[in-house]
Amino acid sequence: MGTDLATFTELLPEGGRLAGLDVGTKTIGVALCDAMWTIASPAETIRRTKFSVDRALLCDIIVKQQVKGLVIGLPLNLDGSDSPRTQSVRAFARNLADLALPILLWDELWSTQAVTRTLLAADASRARRAELVDKMAAAYILQGAIDALAGAYRFPGPT
Repeated sequence: MGTDLATFTELLPEGGRLAGLDVGTKTIGVALCDAMWTIASPAETIRRTKFSVDRALLCDIIVKQQVKGLVIGLPLNLDGSDSPRTQSVRAFARNLADLALPILLWDELWSTQAVTRTLLAADASRARRAELVDKMAAAYILQGAIDALAGAYRFPGPT
């Protein structure tokens, strides 16, 4: 299922595009980064229905965007222990394990709050915030992970 940071980088020897997921009960925010793990960008929000439908939509994004790994936000408590939502997200990740992509579970603490503050500061309407918050939270999660990965990983340079 989810790997640690070092194992995740070992499973991606040449980098590659990553997708970040903010898995909620009603939506899944999706973000993407470039193949060199420089910047994460919000991509889309999937309205959750049945898992099989959600999975098919995710698989479509993975194929179209040539995603090589997944970073899934893990909702831990402030002390690092599991929250009530943690088990649900872990189960979601386990159900994606057969995609044969490395999966990194990344602490998503404060992601939604940070994004909401940014949108409020930008004077975004309530409707606009609702439209953007999940995919922006996914980008926030993914950016945190790629920043950590960049410190642990060296891309192969020209030879």
